[in-house]
Amino acid sequence: MTKETIVSAVALGKQVHAPEGILTLLNAVNLSIDAHEAVAILGASGSGKSTLLGLLAGLDQPTQGYVSLFGQNITELNEDQRAQLRAGRVGFVFQSFHLLPALTALENVMLPMELAGIDGVKNKAISILEQVGLISRLKHLPSQLSGGEQQRVALARAFAAQPSVLFADEPTGNLDQQTGQKIIDLLFSLKQEQGTTLILVTHDAKLAQHCDRRCYLNQGQLQEAE
Repeated sequence: MTKETIVSAVALGKQVHAPEGILTLLNAVNLSIDAHEAVAILGASGSGKSTLLGLLAGLDQPTQGYVSLFGQNITELNEDQRAQLRAGRVGFVFQSFHLLPALTALENVMLPMELAGIDGVKNKAISILEQVGLISRLKHLPSQLSGGEQQRVALARAFAAQPSVLFADEPTGNLDQQTGQKIIDLLFSLKQEQGTTLILVTHDAKLAQHCDRRCYLNQGQLQEAE
């Protein structure tokens, strides 16, 4: 069976202008990720992990090299075209949850599906919130939920549209160990169930151990663990 490459980075570089001159965040990074894989990107704080994740997802543009997503060179696309390519096919989970404060848990999960033009969003949102154990919290605002509950809403929102690929940036970073473990279990059971490709940035060795592959960023260079 031929493997389908979902995301690939070729000779990827990123420089930014800083007061002390030009700063190299990433240097000649090559990475290829196949469908259904789970890949962890690890590294010290400030090593460029989140920068790399943003480039792979097309949220930012590289200074050198290119990124291919679903077989398309996204470096050649403008912001609207990249957003169109991601719609309904790419999910995101962030360390700081990124829930909309004025919307209930249910509305937060429904919104991206509505924007992607998916039908029957309310029932789908209720169903996945039930899966993550939040059926009694549908009408709660983020401020009325604990950190772990907010992250479960964020997971439900990310998986609701059944994306082909999910990008997660430190998904357990703001949670205590016990709550973090629950989120890890949930993340991988949803990934397994939906066959999602998972690309995550983490400091959490426990979380990284669940992945098929682990890559380490050091001084802008990416190396795969043996």
